[in-house]
Order: sequence, then C-alpha cells, then structure tokens
Amino acid sequence: MEHKTPHTLDDWLAYCERLHPVAIDMTLERVRSVAQRMGIRFTCPVITVAGTNGKGSTCAMLEAILLQAGYRTGVYTSPHLVSFEERLRLNGEAVSAADLVASFADVQRARCQNDDEVSLTYFEFSTLAILNLMRHRPLDVVILEVGLGGRLDAVNIIEPDCAIITSVDLDHMALLGDDREAIGYEKAGIMRTGKPVVVSDPVPPQSVLDRALEIGADLWRVGVDFNVSGDKQQWGWAGRGRRYSGMAYPALRGANQLVNAAGVLAALSALRDLLPITAQAVRVGLASVDLPGRFQIVPGQPTLVLDVAHNPHAVAALTANLDAMGFFPTTHAVFGVMADKDLRPMLSRINPLIDRWYFTDLPLPRAATAQAVMQQWQAQNSRKDASATVHADPQSALQAALSGADPADRIVVFGSFHTVGGVLQDGVPRLSAKHLPQA
Repeated sequence: MEHKTPHTLDDWLAYCERLHPVAIDMTLERVRSVAQRMGIRFTCPVITVAGTNGKGSTCAMLEAILLQAGYRTGVYTSPHLVSFEERLRLNGEAVSAADLVASFADVQRARCQNDDEVSLTYFEFSTLAILNLMRHRPLDVVILEVGLGGRLDAVNIIEPDCAIITSVDLDHMALLGDDREAIGYEKAGIMRTGKPVVVSDPVPPQSVLDRALEIGADLWRVGVDFNVSGDKQQWGWAGRGRRYSGMAYPALRGANQLVNAAGVLAALSALRDLLPITAQAVRVGLASVDLPGRFQIVPGQPTLVLDVAHNPHAVAALTANLDAMGFFPTTHAVFGVMADKDLRPMLSRINPLIDRWYFTDLPLPRAATAQAVMQQWQAQNSRKDASATVHADPQSALQAALSGADPADRIVVFGSFHTVGGVLQDGVPRLSAKHLPQA
C-alpha cells in the first residue's frame, strides 16, 4: 500500500483518523506488537490513572506535586481542549508539534515494517507516538491517563508501578458494560500483582476489590487504608504511617477534588521508596495545580464557569459545585454533548439551576445535534420560566448567552471537551455584558 507521508501534525492526525476501519477497537494485540517493534518501555516509575471522572485532575495534581519535589515529569492525558499538543506535558509544558511529527513518523515506520502492516486506531497510533517521545526524554516519572476503560486501553501495554482508580460510574456503556460491576472490572485491568493500586471511589464495585485480591495487588482503599478530614479552612490526610494536616484546599475547585487529592497522596505514599517527596512539595503542589475546564471559574461580568462534565456522575458534581457558589439572578448554560451519552439524568439533575439553555452543535459525527438535545430537554422540563435556543457552534452559543445576560448573572459552559474547547479557541474569554434595560 502506497503511503504519502504526512508533514504537519494536522496531516498526521487526519491520516490516523482514516487508517483503521473503526474508531475504537478494544484489543491490545496490534498496539503491543508495534510497541515491541519500537522497543517502547520505561525504566523510571510509571503511574497509570483510570476512572470515569477525575482522571485529568488526578494526573494534574500528581504532576504539580512531583514537579515541586524536583522530579522530571512526563504526563499523557486525553482528550485535549484546544490543541493536540496538550496531550503530552513534559516538565509541565505542552510538547511541540515538531516533536510529535517526528514521533508519528517513527510509529509509521514500525507499523509498516517488513511488509507486515499493522492497522492502528487514531488513539493507538497517537498513544504510541506519545509513549515513544517520552521514552527518549530523561524523565524521573511517567503519568499515564487511561483513555477508555483500562484493561484493553492502549496505555495498558505499559507496566505501571502504581495504579489509581478514581471513580467508577456509568459512561461508555456500549463498550465497557452496562453496570458499575462490569465497568469496574474493565478499570481494574490496570492493576498489577504486588504493585499498589489506589481506589479513591468511596463505594467501589465489588469487581474492583475482587480483582485486586485475585491478582495479589497491594490495595489502598479510601476509608480503610487512608482517610480524609477537614473543616471550612483546611483539610488533612492520614494513611499507613503517614499524615498531612492543616493543608490548604487544592487549587482545583469543587468538593469532588478532595477525593482526587486523597487518592494522589495515597499513591505518593505507596511510592515513597521510589519517589520520596516532602510535605512542602505536597502543600505547594496542591495549592498551585491548574487544569482548564474543571469547574474553572473565570471572573468577569457575568461570571463564566467552564466544566467538561459529560456524564451523569460529573454533572451531579457540577450541580453541587454551582449550588455552593451562592446566588446569581439568572444562570445561562451553553451545552453540547456526544450522542451516546445518558442525557436524561444529566439534564434533570442540573435543570433546576439553569434558567436559559443555549444548546450547541459540535463539529463531530459522534455529537448529538443541538436540536436533538433540545427535544430531550423539552421532554423532561417542567419549569415554565426556563427557555432554550439552538446554535451552530459553542462560540455563537456563548455570544447569544452573553447578549442575553446581565453583568450579575453567570454563564456555565459544560458538556463535551469540544464544547468547552470551542469557547477557549482564542484563549480564555473575559466577559463584560451590557446592563440590560429593565422590563
């Protein structure tokens, strides 16, 4: 098969999207065979993070603390908000497109070796390119976020020294199973015999606990092996012979971030022989961690809230966090989502807080149309005073919300990464609404 070699990162990404007959193909054989051809492996400690929600925040907290402790970090997360380069951070900085282009070419050579061409999905191809790039850098620790599930996710070809399972909830059911037990079993696939696995879900599925026992992983359970305490001002963590007290709350906002932070401290405690860290690194790291699109509050008039909540569990957390913000005369919501999401519980949970909806189309075949989402909303909306409109893209939906908003209002942009990323294309918007004439 003749290949015209792509030259730019965009060319490579477009090429990868066309390569494999299906977008998601749950098996490790193909990706593992190419990784072996490339000799991809790590000599430094590896932490792999799986979970329905909280993976990106967990990776960001690990990275912030380990950087403060003086370690050279490589962090692979997905998806991205605005540019593909965000998926790999080396020592806290996004990788360059030029480095990615060279690494994609390495994967292509290995994939097509000896007339034995291996077909790869977009995620498998790009994961190999990123792992290959990290392998050639002098790193002290590698942090890998699972894309989907765990057991059959491409990052699971790498042997972790510690696994973290943040939360297990219903998402991607067509691929992972239709209940928490089935989904838990898939996420438990990142555990390894004799290695620590941190489970920060307060009510983990039995399948996760059973799998840890079955393979002899070193299980760290919240409420059993580590605990969190706190008041309005500060919080503390205690677990297996180590404790931290009087800490400032993590810089990532929202009650759910304490669960993520607790899991991070458990993982770092489990790895203390490999990666010793000081209490100061923990404090400064958690106080300075930054991750766009996770209950991100942008000051302005109106206030802007950005959140990539796109399943019922995440939307429930967003609703609680919005509730805790206090009073706003009117709350506007820009929302766009993939077609395979469980929309009804998401909409019914947050609907009491939203006065005006701005549903948006997204530039992907997998996305639900704004019109379809609005129909679902109308079918369950019982509020006479709420309204909704449809828009072609997140930017125009935000503009419509802004033109209908008073400076004292708030606008929440949530749903798919593409929804939040769509309003961040030109940087973080600073809103300033005109005062509306009083009716």
